[in-house]
Amino acid sequence: MEILTKLLRKKFKLENLNEISKVTMDSRKVNKDALFFAINNGNVYIENALEDGAALVIADNYSGSNEKVIKVKDTVESMQEIAKEYRKVLNIKVIAITGSNGKTTTKDMIYSILSQKYRCKKTEGNYNNHIGLPYTILQLEDKDEVLVLEMGMSGFGEIDRLCRIAQPDYGLITNIGDSHLEYLKTRENVFKAKSEMIKYVNSKNLVVFGDDFYLKNVKAITVGYENSCKKQIKDYQDSENGIRFLLDKESYQVNLNGKHNCIDAAMAVAMVELLDISKHDIQKGFNKLNLTPMRFQKIDRMGVLYINDAYNASPISMKYSLETFDSLYNDRIKIAVLGDMLELGENEIAYHKEVIKKAINIRVDRIYLYGERMEKAYELVEKSNKIKVFSDKFLIKENIKSEFSDSKVVFLKGSRGMKMEEIIE
Repeated sequence: MEILTKLLRKKFKLENLNEISKVTMDSRKVNKDALFFAINNGNVYIENALEDGAALVIADNYSGSNEKVIKVKDTVESMQEIAKEYRKVLNIKVIAITGSNGKTTTKDMIYSILSQKYRCKKTEGNYNNHIGLPYTILQLEDKDEVLVLEMGMSGFGEIDRLCRIAQPDYGLITNIGDSHLEYLKTRENVFKAKSEMIKYVNSKNLVVFGDDFYLKNVKAITVGYENSCKKQIKDYQDSENGIRFLLDKESYQVNLNGKHNCIDAAMAVAMVELLDISKHDIQKGFNKLNLTPMRFQKIDRMGVLYINDAYNASPISMKYSLETFDSLYNDRIKIAVLGDMLELGENEIAYHKEVIKKAINIRVDRIYLYGERMEKAYELVEKSNKIKVFSDKFLIKENIKSEFSDSKVVFLKGSRGMKMEEIIE
């Protein structure tokens, strides 16, 4: 990381600083010549980091005198500033992705495709906020060519702050949904918050979902099923082997299910085409796709096929996923296990009612509801013999085992805080 080392030498006047070998916020991962950012409790482990060979420590709570420790007012703000400066001196293209649903899947697709031609890095896990994004930028190596960044938010000004750090060359907005209504109250406000990205990206390099009410009139490359889109998805097909679709008369196949994943794939195609990627490399990238877990992930356990879509949930993603589950596996017993959706604000029970009504009307043999919001919502809808309500995941596991003797498929979805994947474990 020669470029980062030069930047740090100049910024902090450290002529004898050894070349940085890695950047970490975890003192347990410090090795020789690492740069350690002491955040929160990390300040307690400064001496451990120095003993383990750290070349430099940046900390906001240090009373010692070791010249390898740079004392700053705020470690996070310092990391943001260094990341911003580092991004400017690197010869790299930055792609920023935001939206209410589908960010991570779209990011994984773009990364997989671009990796066929370029040296790439991407946001890992949930490192998509004011700490994770600058940390991701600081993982870049001198020869990296493309960085695919996911940008999350919960309120106004957050996307703007992330864009000021990352200075994206390309941008993508997946959709405007009901996530974060607890804080932003209306979809109009969600749109305003997400669209803070737009002023940072030339419209020729901006891709948006063109069927979305709020995005269809944005000056950008619109992608969707409707005729008004600049890039229209055609001949969509879905089967247990995945989805097929046409975009600009080219055919693509992805080992995922659902119209929502087709949208993500089509937007990924539109984005990578801006970086001069061939049709062959696009399909090769789809074939090698390694998704972040818990996105319609298929897991076999003791003769039961689980569809683990439990990374997160919103009214829109619930609707898309239930529609997909409706169209698949209709030769088996189907059980949908639906957990609470969080951060939906004052109308949260109404949103849960709509999800329950949707679930009742798809091809499914049982619906297991988990969580106090789902339970309250079920009290307000017409009762169905398909539905059982639970307050204990162990009882859900037992019912999955005991109900029905035929081959079973179990679909799991709920907000991250509900940890629906524990039903599989």
